[in-house]
Amino acid sequence: MTHDPMNPITEDDIANYLVNTPDFFARHAELLGSVQLSSPHGNRAVSLQERQAEMLRDKIRALEHRVMDMVRHGNENVVIADRLHRWARQLFEVAAPRDLPRTIVTEICTQFMVPQAAIKVWDVAAAFAGESFAQDASADARTFASSLTQPYCGVNAGFEAVSWLADGAAALSLALLPLREGPLESTGPAFGMLVLASPDPQRFQGGMGTDFLERIAELASSALSRLRAP
Repeated sequence: MTHDPMNPITEDDIANYLVNTPDFFARHAELLGSVQLSSPHGNRAVSLQERQAEMLRDKIRALEHRVMDMVRHGNENVVIADRLHRWARQLFEVAAPRDLPRTIVTEICTQFMVPQAAIKVWDVAAAFAGESFAQDASADARTFASSLTQPYCGVNAGFEAVSWLADGAAALSLALLPLREGPLESTGPAFGMLVLASPDPQRFQGGMGTDFLERIAELASSALSRLRAP
């Protein structure tokens, strides 16, 4: 490492030299024991080896926390998948098509511990046109449902669907799920919408993962095809 007296050596120069000269400490092993560094866990000085050991312990602890988070999230997903399975099984057991909307809503509240849920379905067969689930969805609500290609999760921003709930004032966060034929992300018109609501403003929030909500919407859409007009 040459030194130009007109250009003082900087810390970056020293760092680059050590990085590019890996055998430096092999040739000057005595420095490893004499270099003293500040410990991040107090005001004492520690050797270079001890400082490296502390850094490794910190990395190990960070990795352990990440593994624990992965295990926790994995366990949570297993529980949700099991609830989704039980919910879907209940839909298969519904004999009368007109009972499907009520079963979808009731079982969502039961299996997923959702405080409130409601559903509206339109363009149904004449035999179901008088059912409550086929009433009171305005043209604006239908257009909005068709515009969704994934569940909306967020605050209650005055959506019409809130009026379908038993207690709209208690709906501080919502999940709005469009119901349509085929994949949820398709651009086909929706024939219904499912609304989930909670008094917890953080229960359904923007940016949350919606994979399971999408599966719920697609399964509900397939089951409700029995109500559709031919």
